[in-house]
Amino acid sequence: MNQMNRTSVTKFILLGLTEDTKLQLPLFVFFLLVYIMTVLGNISIITLIRISAHLHTPMYFLLSHMSFVDICYSTVITPNMLANVLSSKKTISFSGCMTQMFLFGAMGSVEVFILAGMSYDRFVAICNPLLYTAIMTKKMCAYLVGGAYVTGCLHSLLHAICLLRLSFCDSNRITHFYCDVPPLLKLSCSDISLNVALLIFVTGGLILGPLALVLVSYAYILYTILKVRSSESRWTAISTCCSHFLCVTLCFGTLIFMYIRPKSKYATQQDHVASVFYAVIIPMLNPLIYSLRNKDVKEALRKLMSGISAHTSLSYSFWKSASH
Repeated sequence: MNQMNRTSVTKFILLGLTEDTKLQLPLFVFFLLVYIMTVLGNISIITLIRISAHLHTPMYFLLSHMSFVDICYSTVITPNMLANVLSSKKTISFSGCMTQMFLFGAMGSVEVFILAGMSYDRFVAICNPLLYTAIMTKKMCAYLVGGAYVTGCLHSLLHAICLLRLSFCDSNRITHFYCDVPPLLKLSCSDISLNVALLIFVTGGLILGPLALVLVSYAYILYTILKVRSSESRWTAISTCCSHFLCVTLCFGTLIFMYIRPKSKYATQQDHVASVFYAVIIPMLNPLIYSLRNKDVKEALRKLMSGISAHTSLSYSFWKSASH
């Protein structure tokens, strides 16, 4: 296509989840409630870890960063989606679209590496318990988290740079509810072979590499657990991994479905469902999984609620006596 026939796209139209006006209000209410639960749930996890001394361990340090990342990439997607659900225009500026794509990609990549770091933490705790404090030091935790943020941002920046070199033709209608690399590539009238290669090799490697680390870690964990004779000790070891393994399954399973399945299998409706689950639902589920399935978190929450109740009762008694 000649340069003359190309137009400069200044904004995109996000077609969203549905054009059925009858579904717009129910979807708005549902996703608003999910977003509120996501923010409150993850802030609660971060606060609980920060104020509970017995949760000041490497595993919960990593969990607090995962909760922070969940808040970030849910916030990057959901408020704009809520605005578009009830709007007739559903537009986003070119710069806004690129920013959303970068932040979502960066935070999603960071979470993948943090999940891998958490699996390494569980591997050391169960397979090398005597060396745990020597290996999982504050310095090691800082390296794991810092490396996750740097690598995630560089990965997303690479995609952003390669997208900015493309030209976009007359169509600016994105068949999605947020800006992501695959739907943006469909609108380009430039050669996208480099971008596709980045998706396959770089993004694919970023997903499969940490996933391989997780699987190897859990293979060793399972082997170690099976050698334990005491059923009580075996169950204790399993219970420390259940919450993390469930989060790993949800996250990596959805990512593989979204980005690594064969191209011939792509379907817009299936992509929308997977994207909603990954970008909106999973950030809400993670704090629920860790609060409902984790004994330490439940105990810390119980102590916090007891403290709040006692403080409230004391304040009420003081106010009542002062009023008399």
